[in-house]
Amino acid sequence: MSDKRFRDFGSGNSITEPISFKLHNEEFHCRPSLQGKVLLEMAAAAQATGDDTSAAATMIDTFFAKALLPESLDRFNTLLNDPEKIVTVETLGEIAGWLTEQYSGRPQQGPEQSASGQ
Repeated sequence: MSDKRFRDFGSGNSITEPISFKLHNEEFHCRPSLQGKVLLEMAAAAQATGDDTSAAATMIDTFFAKALLPESLDRFNTLLNDPEKIVTVETLGEIAGWLTEQYSGRPQQGPEQSASGQ
């Protein structure tokens, strides 16, 4: 077989550094890496859902279920149902976006800082 028609993609991503975030003074821990398929499914679902809020909610629930470690997922779901600790849809979107950046290794570009740091 010609080397031009064969490529070994190795054993995949070996990232083991944990991913964590804090919300309402609770720290939540996520898997260090996710199957690429999960991110592709999330992107496809985001385009397909458009204004369908129930489909978007299902997509976000599925994403957090796959990203969060089981103990953190239980606490996260409890927090999201707590009437005293409000988590807005914008905040959920920010968390999901940040996690996606961490998993894809492609942080979104923020505005460039000047030499003075502003």
